[in-house]
Amino acid sequence: MTQLPARFDHVGSFLRPKYLLDARDQKAKGQITAEQLRLVEDKAITEIVKFQEDVGLKSITDGEFRRTYFHIDFLDQLGGVKTDIPVTFIKPDGSQELAPPVMKVVDKVRHAKDIQLADFLYLKSQVSAGNTPKVTIPSPTMLHFRGGRAGISRSAYPELDPAFYEDVAKAYGDELRSLSAAGCNYVQMDDTNLAYLCDEKMREAARQRGDDPNELPHRYAKFVNLVVAQKPKGMLLAMHLCRGNFKSTHAAAGNYEPVAEALLKEMDLDAYFLEYDDDRSGDFKPLRFLPKGKTVVLGLVTTKIGTMESKDALKRRIEEAAKYAPLDQLALSPQCGFSSTVHGNDIAVEAQRAKLRLVIETAQEVWGDR
Repeated sequence: MTQLPARFDHVGSFLRPKYLLDARDQKAKGQITAEQLRLVEDKAITEIVKFQEDVGLKSITDGEFRRTYFHIDFLDQLGGVKTDIPVTFIKPDGSQELAPPVMKVVDKVRHAKDIQLADFLYLKSQVSAGNTPKVTIPSPTMLHFRGGRAGISRSAYPELDPAFYEDVAKAYGDELRSLSAAGCNYVQMDDTNLAYLCDEKMREAARQRGDDPNELPHRYAKFVNLVVAQKPKGMLLAMHLCRGNFKSTHAAAGNYEPVAEALLKEMDLDAYFLEYDDDRSGDFKPLRFLPKGKTVVLGLVTTKIGTMESKDALKRRIEEAAKYAPLDQLALSPQCGFSSTVHGNDIAVEAQRAKLRLVIETAQEVWGDR
């Protein structure tokens, strides 16, 4: 198993600066070109890399500054995947809301092109020696859970097992290989689906689609392992479980118990980022399934509100978690990114720095240089 760069880490996304949001708006209106927007993104990424390094982080991302949504911008570039354009609908109170885009598998899934390569190369060029550039991509399970069988073409895949899972894993393997060849050795897959399967409402929705919520985590473990089997040597592959992070809201709640064994014991991953910032995540008992050689990064510091946690409270929670998993197999991070979508959380830019410093200082006091 490959080790994390430090006992402190972060999930990846940051609040977009206003000038970047303005440029994205101009691009949407046809006022600037894609090339002009990319130059603005480059500038913003250079700044967010410096911010992360100044704060003291060891794993460095591009803030997901080139994305609108953490998952769609990647998955939509796979061959065979199509995203329906989101529509505005009127709520009963007369207000308007944008329906989330819906992804569908319309043909055989394949790696049609290198998706993150150019973005990684720019990020790598900005990261100082001694720090590790990290790429975040959505979990492959995102192509199944939202729509289930109905969201996947029957003509392309009369049966899902094994062809669908193998094709998606091959596409992911091709992407990981292209990144590895460019020098990337840290990739994090962001997964909402296993977290959603901790929530009874979401479990019932899965039943209504014809899926068994008790069987799905084990199926997804096998699915993810098909990707892990293609992981290039020396690459750290982690997974972040997200319970929803749109404009400081969450979509799911519930203890990790329904998915813990499949997640921690059956998946051959190096590390897991688990959200534990409030009561909706339940207790630490599910950590008992963590085998030797793997790390759980405890997401104890919330990115949803600016209120600061105390070091003493964080240390007590780490101590509590260590009753179920060895302290040497734990680390600390914020619970999620600060801006999983372009919209951003309801938190001040300054709070990002304070929250990250809190994570780093607490981790250093608990683990030292280990």
